[in-house]
Amino acid sequence: MAVAKRVNGVILCRAGLKRIQRVAIALVLGVTTPLSFAGVLEVTAVFKPDPANPMVNKFVNTSPNLGHCLWQPAFCETWGLASLLSPLSFSANGPIAADNEMRQGAMFRVPSQFRSVQVTHVRTGEQQTLDMRIGGLGGWHELGGNVSQMTGAGGAAGHNLMWRGGWWARDALPCRQTSGTQTVTSTGSSYFWRIPEGDGTCVKQALFRVPNLRYTSLYLGYELRTPNPLSMSSGDYVGSLTYTVGPGMDFDMGDVMMPNDNVLTFNFTLSVEHDLKVEVPPGGNRIELVPQGGWQAWLNQGRKPARLFRDQTFNISASSRFKMQLECERVMGNTCALRNADGHQVPLDISVSLPYGLNRPDGSAVNRQPLLLSGAGTELFQPGYYVNRRPGTLHFEVAKEHADSMLAQCGSTYSGQATVIWDSDL
Repeated sequence: MAVAKRVNGVILCRAGLKRIQRVAIALVLGVTTPLSFAGVLEVTAVFKPDPANPMVNKFVNTSPNLGHCLWQPAFCETWGLASLLSPLSFSANGPIAADNEMRQGAMFRVPSQFRSVQVTHVRTGEQQTLDMRIGGLGGWHELGGNVSQMTGAGGAAGHNLMWRGGWWARDALPCRQTSGTQTVTSTGSSYFWRIPEGDGTCVKQALFRVPNLRYTSLYLGYELRTPNPLSMSSGDYVGSLTYTVGPGMDFDMGDVMMPNDNVLTFNFTLSVEHDLKVEVPPGGNRIELVPQGGWQAWLNQGRKPARLFRDQTFNISASSRFKMQLECERVMGNTCALRNADGHQVPLDISVSLPYGLNRPDGSAVNRQPLLLSGAGTELFQPGYYVNRRPGTLHFEVAKEHADSMLAQCGSTYSGQATVIWDSDL
């Protein structure tokens, strides 16, 4: 809020601070099934403007990475991925034959295309769109026996012989191998594949009989496309996305690998911490209107001043949408009034100019926009990027016709109070 104080001749409001409420973006990934087992994973993403990088206005995923993106953060950053440990696991319903058909062995089809989620502000009901896709898959697979007994070779060599195209550290096209060191035991190995957007089914065909294939510790790499935080209100936005799991479903591992659950639900909460701050220099809340060049120049010239005015600068920091409002001690029409001791009143015109980057809804600059009691014209200002301590101006003026009437009241002092409000609660 902004609070104005009385001044000799005119009132300038003291611009105050309307703080924006925190907006948190959290993703809660969970699985709900008819089984007693259920898992919930939380993913949090936060937007908080950074004065050091005012042009970077994106959400930051603050959830701890688990799995590949914990061990290979540079790789995941390159591909825009984060990873988490899902509650899913898969077990074969029977042995896998050598040279099996695709759906009778190790196949992986995941929702690699972006899907949209409507997230809703918990207080206002405002909606935004979040997009998500699965962009990576990995974990640990167990063969159900010693690889040397199946292939005649132990360790990595045996796993390399076990599968067409090599062991699981290599491509399972169209899934792509990733950097990093894979772990191998006599019965299983780790893996993580990058999945290009919209690609189809990834396959690892067995070249030897697999007694009891299982996928455990299943890590999912996910990619988010978050809304523009500068267009969002402060507060929490929540939404959910549910995937089906099983043969022919969203997560389809073929007809042999059966899941421990048939639903995977992602619950999203988006969090934003906006900044809206207005700073007026010391003494800037007391303003005296003067003619062009000051009163002495007017006296020396012997001519009536064309107007009485004063410009007062302020510094504004804003990452959120906001509106501006005017409140008056004395009202005259659609603006504030100045009055002398005899009760003579004149209207005070107040307008605002905002720094580059704070625009009208149509993108145009804000230059001497009138501040009116009705709020017309100042209902919405939108930052194009985070504006950090940039100067704006409040313009105060008494027009010539009213200045003439003031000068006719010789020796009078006119005063009044005006309050200017920067409000992020739209």
